[in-house]
Amino acid sequence: MSRTGRLFQLMDALRGNRRPVTAGALAEQLGVSERTIYRDIKALAQLGAPVEGSAGVGYMLRTGFFLPPLMFDSDELEALVLGARWVRHQGDAALSTAAERALAKIATATPRDLRDHMADTSLWVPAGPEPTGPDPFIQPAREAIRHQCKLRIDYRDEQAAASQRIVWPFALAFFQGRRVLAAWCELRGAIRHFRIDRIVQAEPSGERYPTPRHQLLRQWRQECGIEEHS
Repeated sequence: MSRTGRLFQLMDALRGNRRPVTAGALAEQLGVSERTIYRDIKALAQLGAPVEGSAGVGYMLRTGFFLPPLMFDSDELEALVLGARWVRHQGDAALSTAAERALAKIATATPRDLRDHMADTSLWVPAGPEPTGPDPFIQPAREAIRHQCKLRIDYRDEQAAASQRIVWPFALAFFQGRRVLAAWCELRGAIRHFRIDRIVQAEPSGERYPTPRHQLLRQWRQECGIEEHS
């Protein structure tokens, strides 16, 4: 592999991590020596890449710096298209439209126009059991998660018992045929799961909840035994 190609691979590896990653881990991922990683990190910095960190601590890309996609291989393109096609089936029109826009931007931001290649990708998501029509409460739930705001909901459980809740949404899971909101419930004083299709009404309170979302996520992962990924 040419040095230029290796530098691009190193940039991709750094982009794929939210936390500092050591030279040893980068060397193992790219199949080169740590000495090569140190040389390439220095070269990237000299070229103006926003690499931060030091030996023994790790390296990462500085936040807020936009790096346009340069090239995608066949597997990466198929993963992007398959993901967008899966999103279409999730009952959220806004998210589906956003996925299509993102694909269009990616296709035309690369050195060659990839729209025809993406359209010909022969990977499809089976329809499966889907809700009837778009679900109006997915987008309010997503927005409450994004802004870390409380959400007032009218809810009916599996026995059709009605209740009114104020919840702190922090995660939304998309399963085939159902969507589940994970949130801290003020009524129960604990983390609870709410099926979106059982929400009768949802209204943003405009009030930010006091516990940071990342702390709620960490507690939820611990309670559910979910491994945290970078």
